[in-house]
Amino acid sequence: MAKYRTDPEDFSRPLRRVLVGLLVLVLLGLFFLWRIDSPRVERFRAALIDRFVPSFEWAMAPITWTTDVVGNFQSYSRLLEQNQQLREELRQMKAWKEAALQLEQKNARLLDLNHVRLDPRLTHVTGVVLADSGSPFRQSVLLNVGSRDGIRDGWATMDGIGLVGRISGVGAQTSRVILLTDSNSRVPVLVQPSGQKAILSGDNSSLPPLDFLEDSDEVRPGDRVISSGDGGVFPAGLLVGQVVMGNDNRLRVALSADYQRLEFLRVLRSHDLPPITDAGALIAPPPVQVPVQGPQRPPADQQAETGSDG
Repeated sequence: MAKYRTDPEDFSRPLRRVLVGLLVLVLLGLFFLWRIDSPRVERFRAALIDRFVPSFEWAMAPITWTTDVVGNFQSYSRLLEQNQQLREELRQMKAWKEAALQLEQKNARLLDLNHVRLDPRLTHVTGVVLADSGSPFRQSVLLNVGSRDGIRDGWATMDGIGLVGRISGVGAQTSRVILLTDSNSRVPVLVQPSGQKAILSGDNSSLPPLDFLEDSDEVRPGDRVISSGDGGVFPAGLLVGQVVMGNDNRLRVALSADYQRLEFLRVLRSHDLPPITDAGALIAPPPVQVPVQGPQRPPADQQAETGSDG
């Protein structure tokens, strides 16, 4: 006997049609219900909302969470974009800072070439740096000016901004400059605004220390350091640098001169000092001792006459 096989699709298709029709009727009913303008229908709508809407909070939770995630992602995207803009502006600021430093250095060199005087009483000669010592134990550079240009030992040199060193060794056409960072360099300086005097001692580092400081408690990082003019070797008031605190907790000086780009140096003609030709002249003469005035005693013959009268 033959058996008839039934396809499940024959039952599910009519059921889907019935469910879709019912859903359409419910939606149409809700549409017309919300479109009817009547007080009774309004009360019914309010009661319907109060009855079913609170119970659908669990169904709205995923939607709310998704909305929060999307909002946080958009906020993060905006923060990331702002961060990138700030990084780009920071790079531009660094480039502008470097350009400003180069322009400042160039301006100082142009002023140097135009013979702008720091002090009306001082004149100077501009020289080109030919070479440096190339040794970690000796900090010096070679200039293309010498005795033919009137250069003398001991004269101060500047790069247009700050003090660089002093002339130490003069030839006919060249001269050597001992930098402030050299271990043989000792320069008397003045720290402003405290007015403390000290000795800037080179130690072959980029930050020479301050020695023999009168009162270190009066000196703060950032104070201005200038030449004091003591000893008559360097003119007073030449900019040297600023006070900084070194890694060894010593007060050091960040030099204003750009030692990495020494191209032109200004040699200041200091006032002529009387040369010392005699080595004994370095020793001061002994002070003259003044005898102490006491009661004067009479001569021996007067004492004899006084004794005979008695």
